[in-house]
Amino acid sequence: MEAVSQADEKVFLWINHWVGDFPLFDRAIEWVVSDYLVPVVFSVVLLGLWFGWRSQAMRERHQRGVMLAGIGVGTVSAAVMTMNLFYFRLRPFATHDVEMLFYVPTDSSFPANPVAVTFAMATGVWMANRKMGTAMYIIASIYGFSRVYAGVFYPLDVVGGALIGVVATCLVHLVLKRIEPLPTLCLKVARFLCIA
Repeated sequence: MEAVSQADEKVFLWINHWVGDFPLFDRAIEWVVSDYLVPVVFSVVLLGLWFGWRSQAMRERHQRGVMLAGIGVGTVSAAVMTMNLFYFRLRPFATHDVEMLFYVPTDSSFPANPVAVTFAMATGVWMANRKMGTAMYIIASIYGFSRVYAGVFYPLDVVGGALIGVVATCLVHLVLKRIEPLPTLCLKVARFLCIA
């Protein structure tokens, strides 16, 4: 385990040492790494998928994907919070001299919670729309890389967050299939209330 941790630190230090060498790239990373850009874009995509289709069949398919993404995000957040009760990993900037392009968070480094959330959203969308989901996976991966580059997470924190996001949302998908009348009923109620 020590060897894996050392390799993780070496990869982090190699990625982070480029900060300052390419000012334009650094400015772009500052935009991507923020708490707002990717989460807000993903939220707008979910909103568009929920309301934006004329075909009833496609609209229902997308609404199921959005429902899955939302429940996946809640599940992932609960899983990360529970994990952090039992395991706390210091952030890279707490143990290394790093170049920061972000504020200093105080929660556990592992798993990367924002990455877990974006991968949960991408997985929910991917289940309904492969092209849109793939685009969201790519953006979520860039978001995860930006968090490493900016000095906020180790690479394995990001990989762990991504895996938790995907696995938790896939498990939610299986549960929703097992309780199938309930998701359909929820969508019908949402349509009755004019919110779907």
